[in-house]
Amino acid sequence: MLLQPVATGEPTTYLGWLFSGFLNTVYLTLLAWILALVVGSVLGVMRTLPGRGPPAIATVYVSVFRNVPLIVQFFIWYFVVPELLPAPLGDWIKGLDPNTQFFVVSVFSLGIYTGSRLCEQVRAGIQSLPPGQRSAGLALGLSLGQTYRYVLLPVTFRVIIPPLTSEFLIISKNSAVASTIGLLELTGQARQLVDYTAQPYESFICVTLGYLLLNYLIMRLMDAIRRWTRVPGFLGE
Repeated sequence: MLLQPVATGEPTTYLGWLFSGFLNTVYLTLLAWILALVVGSVLGVMRTLPGRGPPAIATVYVSVFRNVPLIVQFFIWYFVVPELLPAPLGDWIKGLDPNTQFFVVSVFSLGIYTGSRLCEQVRAGIQSLPPGQRSAGLALGLSLGQTYRYVLLPVTFRVIIPPLTSEFLIISKNSAVASTIGLLELTGQARQLVDYTAQPYESFICVTLGYLLLNYLIMRLMDAIRRWTRVPGFLGE
């Protein structure tokens, strides 16, 4: 079945459909992960800053995005956010090619949601460090920003590589929710295969193998990063 030409007349096979869905899942996972890592790192640092303003902003962000179901956030980003933006920008977004629009919305929705989870990982990593590290950086004449950049964050990210790996795996599986707004990633393509071939077993077995392969590659990548950034004698390395 997988090697048969598709019934729509496109110059591809059903296996080609699955492969394109797998690539969409890979691109969505990587871009959403980069966005989540940037957002989560910034807000995780804000959660540990002195004062009330930055920690309060980051706390509100985490409380909102972690407590709203992911599928609801997808619908809000797709149906509601373009209507709230200034008219020219909203019209431009709604005028995009549907596949491009589905993909961009999915990246932002998945990245912002996962960023709220990574924020807590970064916060916990910073707070797990001995207080003397921050004091030592400031005593050397570094500014607070330089202390975070050169002293705290390099150690923090080494500490939280295991939970970061878990979040990376979770974001790859959460990417399946993007099919609810029309993105033909791996799960979306599998549903399309079932509609056209009435072969659910073969379709979803292939999808399962695709996710297993992607998660295996993610684990190998994160393990390589852990070994590349390890400091001998630190954290049992």
